[in-house]
Order: sequence, then structure tokens, then C-alpha cells
Amino acid sequence: MNYNDLCAKEDAFLKKHGNIYISDEQNVILKKYNIDVEKFKDISELIFDIETLLSDSFAELQDLEWVAETLSEFNYYNNTNK
Repeated sequence: MNYNDLCAKEDAFLKKHGNIYISDEQNVILKKYNIDVEKFKDISELIFDIETLLSDSFAELQDLEWVAETLSEFNYYNNTNK
């Protein structure tokens, strides 16, 4: 799923959860893997923990990979000096 597909979805609007803005769909996926967004101080920490979980897992977690990818894109476009 790419950014345009995400924006076309009704639940694509970002909402603040703790210090991080994520969509409802991303939040549901993170909860599925017992990841509490509210414990992270910034998006970089969240991405790091997701990537660690993905690298430690033997299963292919496509939904969690999608969350990591979309969060990384959001972080790059919104928090990187260009």
C-alpha cells in the first residue's frame, strides 16, 4: 500500500496518540502486536522498536512492515531537514 492509497482511506486521518500521530488503522495493527504507542516519546523510537520486532520475528508480518514503512515515510517527509 502506498501513500496515495492510505490517504484515500476514510480512517487515514492521523490522530495524536501520546506524542505520535498515527492513523486508526496503524493503531489497530500496533495493538495487535502489543505495541503501546503512548509509551514512546517520538516516532523514531517507535519505528526502531517495530524494526527490532520485525528482525527478531521468524514470521512474515506484512501488516507490521506496512506500518513501519508508512511511519518511516511520514517521519522523513515531516521531520527531516531538506
